[in-house]
Amino acid sequence: MMLDTKELANRIRKNSLKMVHRAKASHIASALSIADILAVLYGEILHFNPAEPNDLTRDRFILSKGHACVAVYATLAEVGVIPDAQLDTYGDDFSWLMNHISHKVPGVEFSTGSLGHGLPFGVGKALAANVRAQLWQTFVLLSDGEMDEGANWEALMFAAHHKLSNLTAIIDYNKLQSLDSVANTLGLEPLAAKLHAFGCAVHEIDGHDHGQISQSLKRIDSNRPTVIIAHTTKGKGVSFMENRVEWHYKNPNDEQLAVALAELRVSYA
Repeated sequence: MMLDTKELANRIRKNSLKMVHRAKASHIASALSIADILAVLYGEILHFNPAEPNDLTRDRFILSKGHACVAVYATLAEVGVIPDAQLDTYGDDFSWLMNHISHKVPGVEFSTGSLGHGLPFGVGKALAANVRAQLWQTFVLLSDGEMDEGANWEALMFAAHHKLSNLTAIIDYNKLQSLDSVANTLGLEPLAAKLHAFGCAVHEIDGHDHGQISQSLKRIDSNRPTVIIAHTTKGKGVSFMENRVEWHYKNPNDEQLAVALAELRVSYA
């Protein structure tokens, strides 16, 4: 499936804003920072059939930062996996579109929310594919904050030991987590050197440059897992949300939603 990824990213951002506003939910900035990555993944890279989301030959995508689920829900609607109208149910009682990503939604591989579990699960998927001599790839999108957790580093050691070249981890390195910066909470640097030392192929990119995203996702090492450090801006695309830690939790009111959507119309015209 090949799509105009820039337009797709813009639509992901718009729908994410509308969903969070309607549901009076949180984590909009976390969703906006990954819209470009998702647009390239689903618009250009992933092998999948929207009409058959459980096709055994599909590539597997896992959102480990499950609180940013609106971006994935919006993406799945844009590529035809779920109906557009279903987005209006986000956050409702008994809706499959829960406030953290749920495997009950077609096209979602794994329910996440308690951070630090998506990568170990993805490693298991990649190992299973290798054992069965299957060719599909596994992609895991993580937050920088969850790299504080030991389970991720154990998973990387395991993946490198088993030479899981069919695994790509993408770290949304937007430099903010929860209530403060990553550097003030628990610094990750030198992140690239640490990942190299754990046996991974490492690429650092601008996580909003679609060309760089695409090229890095296509660079698969022959005998080790790949980790992409995607430098991003939390709240990307909406000026008053960018690099503002409070938008990890706040939801836009009517006026703020209108301003945000207007900015996206101008920026991506």
